[in-house]
Amino acid sequence: MGVLEFLGLRPDKPSLRRGGAAGEDDLFDDEFQRKLEYLAMVSRRVFSGAMRAERRTKKTGSGIEFADHRDYAPGDDIRYLDWNAYQKFDRLLIRLYEEEEDLAIYFILDTSSSMGFGDGEKLRQAKRLCAALAYVGLANLDRIAIVAATDEISGRMPTTRGKARIFRIFRFLNGVKAEGATDLGAAMKTFVAQHKRRGLAVLLTDLYDPEGFERGINVLRFNRFEPYVIHLVDRHDARPDIKGDVRVYDCETGTEREVTVTAKVLEKYQQAYEGYLDEVQRFCTSRQVSYFRADTDVSFDELILRVFRRGGFLR
Repeated sequence: MGVLEFLGLRPDKPSLRRGGAAGEDDLFDDEFQRKLEYLAMVSRRVFSGAMRAERRTKKTGSGIEFADHRDYAPGDDIRYLDWNAYQKFDRLLIRLYEEEEDLAIYFILDTSSSMGFGDGEKLRQAKRLCAALAYVGLANLDRIAIVAATDEISGRMPTTRGKARIFRIFRFLNGVKAEGATDLGAAMKTFVAQHKRRGLAVLLTDLYDPEGFERGINVLRFNRFEPYVIHLVDRHDARPDIKGDVRVYDCETGTEREVTVTAKVLEKYQQAYEGYLDEVQRFCTSRQVSYFRADTDVSFDELILRVFRRGGFLR
């Protein structure tokens, strides 16, 4: 049995589910909002070089910082001719500049059933991380959009800007539920078709994709988005508390299977799970994709601080 197939199977025993899910209404309570302001202040200290709280894209245009040359073509604005280059190379060259633009940040939240299985802590942690990082982006005057993804784009919060819009983000995230199957490759194809403006794409997911975790990330890469993978990890997935003869089922497809779980089987399972995590990290590292493992046992504010220390989100 492949590791992804094994990871998708869960015990059909109500007693193995950890307590009931906390109410969504208090997910972004007053204490959470106070932490957001503190985290925004920390981010400003980390990102001290942004005098105007705006970041420069790689787009070329009529900005102020020189980027490159290209050959003159009839109809080009002669004000951008580089006469020094003409004297040196006897060629008419146009000077290109980097445009000053606020950064577009897209938060892509995996809302498939596996994110909500059990007590739903993976999805709640993902929502908290999404809200906190979105607030940091809003505080830096970046443009923020959020989409919910399963095997399709199942929900969308249009682009917004400014710290006061955080409550709009709270409302959107509170309304998101975990349901449906995972196919991030198909969902990301829809996403890139709907968003022509490129930017940072923060993918919050457990990466339990039967078609392969690589597909969704590659779709973003190949379409000139900058992926930032936040991998939600629950230690109960690595060490399930089951033994004996049990019926397990796939929480997204409903597929069932009867298995006998022994100590040796659990040991092999844990080795396969750790191997899977290592495979994900190697894939991201080898392709220069920013990757961060977010354990549900760690508080969201500590995870955010680790994101800042690791780098990659703040430019």
